[in-house]
Amino acid sequence: MPGRSDEGGSSGHPGVTSMDHMARDLRNRFLVAAVLSIPILLWSPIGRDVLGFTVAAPFGLRDDVFSLVLSLPVVFYSAWIFFDGAYRALRARTLDMMVLVAVAVGAGWVYSAVVTVTGGGEVFYEATTVLTAFVLLGHWFEMRARGGANDAIRTLLELAPPRAIVLRGGAQVEVSNAEVVVDDVLLVRPGAKVPVDAVVEEGESEVDESMVTGESLPVHKGEGSDVIGASVNTTGTLRVRATKVGADTALAQIVALVQEAQNSKAPGQRLADRAAFWLVLVALIGSGLTFAGWMLAGASFATAILFAITVVVVTCPDALGLATPTAIMVGTGLGAGRGVLFKNATALEASARVDTVVMDKTGTLTTGEPQVTDLVADGMDEDEVLALTAAVERESEHPLARAVVRCADARGVPALAAEGFRSVPGQGTCAEVGGRRVIVGNRRLMAGAGVELGTLGARGDELAGSGRTAVLVAVDGRLAGVLALADAARETSAAAVAALHGAGVAVVMLSGDNDATARRVADQLGIDTVIAEVLPGDKATTIGELQRAGKRVAMVGDGVNDAPALAQADLGIAIGAGTDVAIETADVVLMRSDPLDVATALHIGRGTVRTMRQNLFWAVGYNAVALPVAAGVFEPALGLVLRPEFAALSMSGSSFLVAMNALLLKRLALPGAAAAPASASVDPTAGVPAARS
Repeated sequence: MPGRSDEGGSSGHPGVTSMDHMARDLRNRFLVAAVLSIPILLWSPIGRDVLGFTVAAPFGLRDDVFSLVLSLPVVFYSAWIFFDGAYRALRARTLDMMVLVAVAVGAGWVYSAVVTVTGGGEVFYEATTVLTAFVLLGHWFEMRARGGANDAIRTLLELAPPRAIVLRGGAQVEVSNAEVVVDDVLLVRPGAKVPVDAVVEEGESEVDESMVTGESLPVHKGEGSDVIGASVNTTGTLRVRATKVGADTALAQIVALVQEAQNSKAPGQRLADRAAFWLVLVALIGSGLTFAGWMLAGASFATAILFAITVVVVTCPDALGLATPTAIMVGTGLGAGRGVLFKNATALEASARVDTVVMDKTGTLTTGEPQVTDLVADGMDEDEVLALTAAVERESEHPLARAVVRCADARGVPALAAEGFRSVPGQGTCAEVGGRRVIVGNRRLMAGAGVELGTLGARGDELAGSGRTAVLVAVDGRLAGVLALADAARETSAAAVAALHGAGVAVVMLSGDNDATARRVADQLGIDTVIAEVLPGDKATTIGELQRAGKRVAMVGDGVNDAPALAQADLGIAIGAGTDVAIETADVVLMRSDPLDVATALHIGRGTVRTMRQNLFWAVGYNAVALPVAAGVFEPALGLVLRPEFAALSMSGSSFLVAMNALLLKRLALPGAAAAPASASVDPTAGVPAARS
């Protein structure tokens, strides 16, 4: 990937590098402020009166002069980011916490410096330096929390190998991954990772794509097969031609998608931003009123400004500003780790409000490939009927024929040879197998061959009426068996429906198939509502009707014809193995093509929004309680006074709690392994007896 170091570390990625750099910078600024605050605190009035520190300042300096000298690096290095941030905010005609901290530190330090230069009086350098240290500590913790939320991006970045072997001029040249260009021919040995997205030109192998797509089993790759960058070549040696490199690879697109989501603002965050603006305004006005009130009450100038600064410090909207972005970062990172990619924060919030999930049948709830579901024999052993049928179907390229062959291979029946194969378009096939005439097809083919259907024919009609495709098998002019085929449900589809029902979400299956076929799958999966025989252009209309009925709808699909419905829905969810059009239109992409991840997406959305609300409640509640204490409202009656440095500590603690609460999202229990056994009830070969020994 562009910008990555040859060593393959994640630190070379711009987003991650920026986060790491900011965390180190804040740490260094905090350490300077913390180290210098200790002697300033010792030689302050607090050190003398409270701590009993009586050592004279070095070099014969007055205590306040010594503190002034030590405070210079704190103010002009450690705290300078606050002054710079305040300047930028004011230029943008907005107010944020940088303005508050800059006002508090600047006012306290300037007042103390003026008093020191003009000949003495009460100063509070310790308040400004300790305030700076505590605020920087809070920001450092925040940045570390954000870095923790970026673990998903780091993990993704580390999947790609740092180097690749390129074949140039007949020689093998090892280069950095960033140097690979489109049309380069790469050598990928067994056990090595595929450097970039490519197509196989030579060789065969099993490739483990689980780290990228979530596919649990290795996928066979041969000439012409596409391979994904960062997947692992397990068995044979491959020569592949690069098709996508750098930012165009699937892995890079996933990283970009996660970062875009983490950097986007949810509707709740925009509300928090507006609230923070007004809170800063209230803090500045409240600080001025506090100063005026204490001066009118006869307090000294130093006392009045001390309370005014405390009000400014304690109402910093740090926690409010952190409430939603930290939750969003952790939520999107958690999703990325499970192969659930939210395109933006709005999608994350929308997933929490969904109460109805509409799922396309073919390719989403089902595999999109026919499988044998029933086998009925009459007068012959079932395995013998299957072996004879498979022998004929091996000569055909029809999808139903391939399904029969797969079933025969899975059951381990003998592989027989067919001779004189003939295909009858629209009806079936026939051939000689071991000297026996075998006909495989529909009623028309049997009628043309003079085969009586009898009770087996009635059984075939019954299977066809339940939404399956019935294939009749005649041997030597007599009907010997019936095979039923149907599009099989994905292994986790039943578990997905159960998980959604458990979350109080209604599940609707949308299909263009006939009603009998659609209801067969729906009954198998436990879906209550079926909308069948829907034309491709009418899917979006169906979604609109549900929305007009007051439903908050998520649409799950994979095909081009699903794109309008994905756009119409409140939340569009694309199966990752689907078409590019569907993925581009959707708000959420399920990289593992697992229906169970639909429930995972909604669960992450609900958990994230719940955490955002908890954080906002804490941030607003903290300010509501702290403001009157900081203003000295309780000082006359209770003697309760909050100094600026302790106000900064409480403010930083509030921010820390908000960040830690967001990180607790990583412990969110998600649908997955625990729900997997439920899928056992969905057997793609249900009704097909096991092979006899």
